[in-house]
Amino acid sequence: MAAMKPRTGDGPMEVTKEGRGIIMRVPVEGGGRLVVELNADEAQELLECLQGVVG
Repeated sequence: MAAMKPRTGDGPMEVTKEGRGIIMRVPVEGGGRLVVELNADEAQELLECLQGVVG
């Protein structure tokens, strides 16, 4: 049987550094949050993609 992990719950968008990883928590429609772990290179690529859209 798979281990049960607690849900992240609702909350604001947040990004934290945990060890070598960067954890991004994004609220999703319908409740809960999407949790993504990135390394520094992936975070930089995401930043560049967002800057291209947002300006």
